[in-house]
Amino acid sequence: MADEERNRRLARVKAAVTALSKRHADGSLPIEDFNLELEDQSGQKLHFSETDQQAIMMGLMLHANGKGLIRRQMFKDALEVLTMGEEAFSLCNPKSIELVDNIPILQIDMVWCYFMLRDIAWLSVAGVRLEKAREGLEHAHGKDSSRFRLLQAGRSSELALYLRLELLEGVVAYHSGQFDKCRRFLTSAQARFFQLQVSDEALSTVMSMGFKEQDAKKALRMSNQDVESAINFLVEEKDKKAKKREDDIRRRNEIREQQRYGVTPLRKAVDLQRLKELISVGFDKELAAEALRRNENDTQKALDDLTNPETNTAIQRDIESKKRKRQRQKDEATIEQLVSMGFERSRVVEAVQAGGSMDQAMQQLLTQSSSNPTDPANSTISPGLIPTNNEGMGEDHMSNDSDVGGPSTSKIEQRDAEMEDEIADEIAKGDALTDYDIEVTKEGEAINEYLALLDSVGSSEKASSQ
Repeated sequence: MADEERNRRLARVKAAVTALSKRHADGSLPIEDFNLELEDQSGQKLHFSETDQQAIMMGLMLHANGKGLIRRQMFKDALEVLTMGEEAFSLCNPKSIELVDNIPILQIDMVWCYFMLRDIAWLSVAGVRLEKAREGLEHAHGKDSSRFRLLQAGRSSELALYLRLELLEGVVAYHSGQFDKCRRFLTSAQARFFQLQVSDEALSTVMSMGFKEQDAKKALRMSNQDVESAINFLVEEKDKKAKKREDDIRRRNEIREQQRYGVTPLRKAVDLQRLKELISVGFDKELAAEALRRNENDTQKALDDLTNPETNTAIQRDIESKKRKRQRQKDEATIEQLVSMGFERSRVVEAVQAGGSMDQAMQQLLTQSSSNPTDPANSTISPGLIPTNNEGMGEDHMSNDSDVGGPSTSKIEQRDAEMEDEIADEIAKGDALTDYDIEVTKEGEAINEYLALLDSVGSSEKASSQ
């Protein structure tokens, strides 16, 4: 039963990742109030072909999910998910991803799972993966991480990652009988481990500036214990997070705006950049948006429609018709909601038709009820049922009818919203340096364990030679 449940969950993860990546890579109108975009370590947006975009998104989401499983010590499940991530990345054009380090890091994470499972059967595969990881990291980071450190303002953010790599290389060398090679890797890993130990004095100094202990430790580890650099790092990170929040709010507002305009015949969102271009030359926003929607975001065709008096008039009529339809749907939904609270339908209809917001209709009904104590509504309304906003009821609300341009109901129902939200949350928790922020306690223990094993081998060899 446990295996069945595990397999079902893995299938759900794969299906959710596939659905999310497809929606967010092909220009479709997001169902969610967020958008997945690819960025480099400096926060710059990256653009790929639709096929590569989808494959990279799938790989990144599966990698993030796998890392979440690693944090929960679910190494076998993590390995399954990371393998799916590796398969997704393999669908990309190699040229598109040759300078990114996500794939080498994924390889290291997979070998870490082998190690934590203590499965010697993976030994030969582990060696190959680690060779690929080292080669990929050098390609992405530059020799001796020179390119990476340049991007990180000279900080040593990569130390923990390379510590783990060298530890795993040492483990593979040990079990392959290459003891000298093993000692070289472990000695180097141990030196990095010592570099990453945060002194109480440095930690206290950074925390005295108002930073949390966990953040202070991370900053000091990534700044080679330099207090000033660590503080600068934390200030920069705070500014980045603030900017990201602003960008997220802006993007959510853009998505809501796109939802208001509906989707093109091929179910793509209206291109807001092209919309701005049309507005800049004097066209009405709603009119321009509808012209783009009809013409699959083809600016020239939209211009042709807008400058043709006959077509322009037809578009305006359609817009007004859709507005009336949305208003009817909004009114009907409001009526049903108020009736469900116990108000008499005829009074509800009258209040809603009088115009105004739902709150105003509610206030009118409550006023009528208070002047008529025998009204049955007085015994059924609870303050907890009174809505505090009009979420989903305003003009931004999208109809499910295809002529309004909203997404079909069937598509929404087929979503595994729970799993998609879980995956999206895992991505949202991360940032450009998440892969490098490794708590190296287990690595330190493993280094000591294998150095002791090496010493034991050395002692045995000496004893046998005497």
